[in-house]
Amino acid sequence: MKAIFLSDVHLKDPEGADYERLILFFDRLRGRGKGGSGETSDRAFVLDRLVIAGDFFDFWFGKDEAIYPGFRQIIDRMAALKGEGVRISLCEGNHDFFLSDYFSRKLGFDVHPEWAEFNLDGLRVLASHGDTVDTGDHSYLALRRFLRNPLTHGIEQRLPRFLIWRLARFWSKMSREACGDSREKMRGAMERFAAGKIREGYDAVILGHCHEPLLRQMSSDGRETTFVTLGDWTTHGSYLLFDDGRFTLQRFPPRG
Repeated sequence: MKAIFLSDVHLKDPEGADYERLILFFDRLRGRGKGGSGETSDRAFVLDRLVIAGDFFDFWFGKDEAIYPGFRQIIDRMAALKGEGVRISLCEGNHDFFLSDYFSRKLGFDVHPEWAEFNLDGLRVLASHGDTVDTGDHSYLALRRFLRNPLTHGIEQRLPRFLIWRLARFWSKMSREACGDSREKMRGAMERFAAGKIREGYDAVILGHCHEPLLRQMSSDGRETTFVTLGDWTTHGSYLLFDDGRFTLQRFPPRG
């Protein structure tokens, strides 16, 4: 089993260097099925599963079949991977939610509003964006409930497209400001959360949101366990690779 996890790409400008780098990264990914190369080389990496742990888009609002045109290129890459047999899972983040209407119903991706559980070569793995881990951040959690309310979504679906994009930018900024706590505090809350889940029997807990890449391996009841925060694409170009039963944090492009 080979899997890749990434989060906090925050796509918004198709002309930006981060977007171009992501396209180059996706161009190297292949599935094992029809259309996939099935071989690993310097230019290709074969995988079975791709997990995006939230905030892949800096905002996401789809309306029927209409999506932001700037996202089309990367979505086509993802759909091609799905066609090659890669199972794709999206965990919703604090910037991209209500994803099922498009990605699940139209493209057949697995969409998880919050928690996603996987079995990777016998390891019980929990993945999430992680923005609800700090249960004491009441102002952020209240904003999150408002933005994800079905009534809010219903109103948004009735608005003109140009106004949707303006509101999306505004709500994205609000969400970013509401998550303004220090990364140290956030990471501490995530570590406590992960420790609790590992005591429940999970072998690995993988979270996004804090934008700092961290991989910590621990022993629990005689077994090796793993806690990961995925970092982000803009600053670190980081992603998590699961290969041959091991987790490793990687960067793209690789740094010597």
